[in-house]
Amino acid sequence: MEICFSPELVHVHDLQGKTVVVVDIFRATSTMVTALANGVEGIRPVEDLEQCRRLAGSGYVTAGERNGKKEEGFELGNSPLSYLGDAYKGRKVAMTTTNGTVAIERSKKQAAEILIGAFLNLQATADYLRGKQRPVLILCAGWKGKFNLEDSLYAGALASLLHFPYDCDGTLAMESLYRQVSGDMGGFLKKASHAKRLQNQNIEADIDFCLSLDKYPLVVRLDGDEIVAEKNPHLA
Repeated sequence: MEICFSPELVHVHDLQGKTVVVVDIFRATSTMVTALANGVEGIRPVEDLEQCRRLAGSGYVTAGERNGKKEEGFELGNSPLSYLGDAYKGRKVAMTTTNGTVAIERSKKQAAEILIGAFLNLQATADYLRGKQRPVLILCAGWKGKFNLEDSLYAGALASLLHFPYDCDGTLAMESLYRQVSGDMGGFLKKASHAKRLQNQNIEADIDFCLSLDKYPLVVRLDGDEIVAEKNPHLA
């Protein structure tokens, strides 16, 4: 297995025949997992704001975020808490975010399969990957093309559960870091640049929620143009 630390680096990795796990902890993939766990039928990820807006005419609830803030004209931003309590049960959501949806779009033409990763469904994802025994690449959404700590730490957490052979030194480094800080991951990540950006917008509750471990026993994957979920039979 290997880690790609930014969508800007995906071109240096061979995705053919691999399962790509896309992760954007703060907050896109955490929001996707939460939405599907709370009854959303499917999520259409798109890179472009205008394309996302147009999908409202096809019956989608639109969710648009840039730089951590909800974009004007969209019903939702990028908070997982918006979906709790089955608030959008039975609906479909079109979503565009600063980093997460970009990572999905840049990997979907080559990967054998794309999963959506979050701490919220970490164990379910690991169980699924062990069952498949396919080479794995974890694609961190990062922040505007740059490395970020929370996505990379998730990659280390997933690696620690899989015990797959490493194809890059980054996997060894992130697994080692995760083992060091897993006892106080929230405290450690308060130092992270994106966590500070979100704190400045008074959404600490989102941060705490996104760091919850194994809240949802779901495998979340891209199926055609939409992201869908299925229960992990091992955890149901």
